[in-house]
Amino acid sequence: MSLKEYLSFSDEVLEAKKTGAPIVALESTIISHGMPYPQNVETAKRVEQIIREQGAVPATMAIIDGKIKVGISNQELEYLAKEKNVVKVSRRDLPAVLSKCKTGATTVAATMICAELAGIEVFVTGGIGGVHRGAESTMDISADLQELAKTNVAVVCAGAKSILDIGLTLEYLETYGVPVIGYETEEFPAFYSRKSGFQVDVKTSSPNETAEVLKTKWDLGLRGGAVVGNPVPESAELPAELISSMIENALKEAEEQGISGKDTTPFLLARLKDMSEGKTLTTNIALVEHNAYVGGQIAVSLNNLRKK
Repeated sequence: MSLKEYLSFSDEVLEAKKTGAPIVALESTIISHGMPYPQNVETAKRVEQIIREQGAVPATMAIIDGKIKVGISNQELEYLAKEKNVVKVSRRDLPAVLSKCKTGATTVAATMICAELAGIEVFVTGGIGGVHRGAESTMDISADLQELAKTNVAVVCAGAKSILDIGLTLEYLETYGVPVIGYETEEFPAFYSRKSGFQVDVKTSSPNETAEVLKTKWDLGLRGGAVVGNPVPESAELPAELISSMIENALKEAEEQGISGKDTTPFLLARLKDMSEGKTLTTNIALVEHNAYVGGQIAVSLNNLRKK
């Protein structure tokens, strides 16, 4: 079986490929594991529409019926949002989930892989994974970071999830040569909060300037992706002190319940939602939509530079 037989493009994405239109990849774990129903469906549809409004085409990734779906239908979206047995798919899981024809939702790492296979260079998500707190003893480090080191896809995000050790996450990215770009900020965003206390490698002030950095990187043959940190809108920001306190309590609960590995993030996000009385979910939705707005514009700028 050739690579093309593993990829299934939606009509919209296929048309974009034919005409040379800009395309933006989207993950599906945020639908199946990151948000409750019906907010997951509503947000996914709204994010796709925002990308279209910027002049790009959205391509939500998922694994369905032994195929990598590059763009999914509304029916498939509803299925991912409601089905309880959707596998959370990272790099290690792709072969088994595809070969066994299971339904899988792609993480940041898996979405990057699928995007590169489909020839898509810009990917919008909420926040990247990273080095977990206490990783010096657990070695719990997200596969997202290694993927960023080897896969040529730019990830537009609101920084790293606040549940992580952001300082160590940035050190890891530096070690593997992954550029960390701050979009209109010199400080790396911390998901729910606009600032983390850590500096980015370079600040960009426009979609075109960001696209120029990305194009230059790949023109030079420097393999790997880039992180584009786009802070959550001020109107939706949550105080860092409040978030930090809630995370500490949620981490203790996770430890007491023996929750680890890929189950950790969904558990912590759910507990933060409960502790904050839904405020973290509201912020999560706002930052994903803002990332789609900026990511769509970056994809259009990068596509225009490519055509020149």
